[in-house]
Amino acid sequence: MNTSGILTVCAAVLSFAITAALGRVIIPMLQRLKFGQTIKEIGPKWHESKQGTPTMGGIMFVIGIILTVAVLIPSYFGVSSSVNSAILSNESPLYRTRLWAGIFLGISYGAIGFLDDYIKIVKKRNLGLTSMQKIILQIAVAAGYLVALIISGQGGDTEIPFIGHVNLGVWFYPLALFIIVGFVNAVNLTDGVDGLATSVTFFAAVTFIFIASLRLMFGMSIVAAAVAGGCLGFLVWNFFPAKVFMGDTGSLFLGGLFCALAFGINMPILIIPVGIIYLCEAGSVMLQVAYFKLTHGKRIFKMSPIHHHFEMSGWSEIKIVTVFSAITILAGVISVLCVIYGGILL
Repeated sequence: MNTSGILTVCAAVLSFAITAALGRVIIPMLQRLKFGQTIKEIGPKWHESKQGTPTMGGIMFVIGIILTVAVLIPSYFGVSSSVNSAILSNESPLYRTRLWAGIFLGISYGAIGFLDDYIKIVKKRNLGLTSMQKIILQIAVAAGYLVALIISGQGGDTEIPFIGHVNLGVWFYPLALFIIVGFVNAVNLTDGVDGLATSVTFFAAVTFIFIASLRLMFGMSIVAAAVAGGCLGFLVWNFFPAKVFMGDTGSLFLGGLFCALAFGINMPILIIPVGIIYLCEAGSVMLQVAYFKLTHGKRIFKMSPIHHHFEMSGWSEIKIVTVFSAITILAGVISVLCVIYGGILL
């Protein structure tokens, strides 16, 4: 295993250790501060037992991931001169901007989530920022990320398996903005069952570890490994029955990093297969709302997002997490194979 591979493994282990260990400090602190979750009245009745479970626990993996990246990414760039020239070819100013701007994309979305969570807790109700406030802030963050890429030389080029380089021209930017904001919110919607968003994001991050490594983008693989390790460390406390919830602080942060990884390897098209569960969660909400309005009160699903539909159909939370994770694993394997055989490894 070369130096970059060792750093990738270290990133996963370090992020896991920090996140899991922080649970022993942060969860009691959240309990003392009475930062408990307020359960929506329209949600499943059996979720009422979760009332008061500490939220904003996403702070645990935010710290774990950021500390890991802060320690190991500079180390990676410091030793990269000893790695083969194929890797160095990927370390252009644009590549580094994608990496660092992507990290700040996640942090910025996490900050929006933190603000939303804080308002909810202070007001003791399940409402935080208004929908308009959220969307404006989210668009501003995504736009800032794209501006950073443009300044560093990002054109309308992207890469698609079996097709190769595609130049979308100016359409790349509004499309990218829509994708980032949409999927960040989709990750947020997925966080509705103990361990679901954490598990799905763990397997999505593992997929990006493989793809980034195959493409010799080891800086991105280190970030992906940190995300995977942080998610696994959080699962220690978040798996059913959850002792803590990530809150919008965590889900928006993970959504930002998920998008940053896909754009970081210049293959945002992979957001669709790798994030298939996020897409289904958001799609189920949009379908439910549209159908409800068109039919004046009828519903497609018993409840949306779709994980609640399966809950209402008798599935346990563990079964939902297991099935949704299995789907993500399958989609990840297909994505990796597409990269391998799609002619875009370098």
